[in-house]
Amino acid sequence: MTFQQFLLILRARWKVVVGTLALVFATTLVVSLLLPERFTASTSVLVDVKSSDPIMGALLPAQMLPGYMATQIDIVTSDRVAERVVKLLKLDQVPAIQRDWREDTDGQGTISQWLAVFLKKHLDVRPARESSVINIEFSGTEPRFAAAVADAFARAYIETNLELKVDPARQFAEWFDDRNKQLRDNLEKAQTRLSSFQREQGIVASDERIDVETARLNELSSQLTAIQAARAESQSRQKQVGTSNETLPEVLQNPLIAGLKSDIARSEAQLEDMRTRLGKNHPDFIKTESQINSLRERLALETRRIASSLGTTDQVNVQREAENRASLERQKKKVLELKTQRDELAVLQRDVENAQRVYDLTTQRLAQTNLESQARQTNIVVLTPAQPPIEPSSPKLLLNSLIAVFLGLLLGVGTALMLELMDQRVRGAEGLSQLIAAPFLGSIPPAQARRGRWLSRKSAA
Repeated sequence: MTFQQFLLILRARWKVVVGTLALVFATTLVVSLLLPERFTASTSVLVDVKSSDPIMGALLPAQMLPGYMATQIDIVTSDRVAERVVKLLKLDQVPAIQRDWREDTDGQGTISQWLAVFLKKHLDVRPARESSVINIEFSGTEPRFAAAVADAFARAYIETNLELKVDPARQFAEWFDDRNKQLRDNLEKAQTRLSSFQREQGIVASDERIDVETARLNELSSQLTAIQAARAESQSRQKQVGTSNETLPEVLQNPLIAGLKSDIARSEAQLEDMRTRLGKNHPDFIKTESQINSLRERLALETRRIASSLGTTDQVNVQREAENRASLERQKKKVLELKTQRDELAVLQRDVENAQRVYDLTTQRLAQTNLESQARQTNIVVLTPAQPPIEPSSPKLLLNSLIAVFLGLLLGVGTALMLELMDQRVRGAEGLSQLIAAPFLGSIPPAQARRGRWLSRKSAA
């Protein structure tokens, strides 16, 4: 079918198209006039997602914003919010509404649920484009009632949103309170164990005590090292006694020995001088020689005395070493005992510190959850309260008329085409050519058209 054939069909069946259009338009007009007027009240709330949460104090990530807004819309349209609206407006206490509920449900269910379903049917919630504003619209037959319900939905939404955040905080506060009591008991038990251990062991300041005992142990260890060195030296000198007493350091360093050697050297020098001057038989020579012998005997006696004293020194060093070693062993045991006590004390102190730390954290979290459970602020505020609408939102005569015209034309054209398919006729030269499959030679115009052309020629003559 070509466009020309389509126009020829419409021209031939224009009465069907016009009749269908008129019928649809009249029906739409009558229905629009018979329908009761409905008024739509609108309120808007602002969800401030960019500011910190007044309860949790956290910021909402930007990538969670679309899902967050969708969740808020679901909350507005939930049964919980609708039932709260019923309670706020006290609709379940209206006798007429109670009567309608009984007639509709035969008393089954609750009137709050029935009213919630009814209110949600006339509720429209839409988020504003590219913003955090949610528009709440409610339509009803009374302007004031529609505005009251819209405002009630906004208020119920804010209260419900606050409850959804506060109720978990209350549950957490109760749990933390019970846990806090247990942790306080654990802390008291740990402190009691620590105090008992300190009292039994007589520990006042464990760190200072062990530091003193450790210093004493180090001192004894240093003394033992020094005594061992002295004993080794005395033993080596003791071995030299009897073979080379004159070369012993004690002998060489003794001032008396040095004096005696000096006197002997001086006397020997005098004796040698007397030998040359006086001779060996001179009384002075004999006297001086006798003095030299006496000095040498005294030197030998003093050398032997010093050598014998080295043995006594070695014995003293051995005894001192034994005593110091015994003291060192006793001090080691004492320090080890103190370290063991300190380790046990450290374990008890760590138990107290851990119990104190956990108790402090729980106490802090309990205080925070208590504050959160008592919060009365939210990040949602009413931006524009609902006002009773002046003009009805439905039915819209102009819009309905335009739609009726469009649908009437569409239905009329469709009807004309259906009739043409059921009763096909030749519409023009193209249709005839397609029907008989023969070349088209010419057409005879209708009688009225021929008469009109004949009258035009006669008047022109």
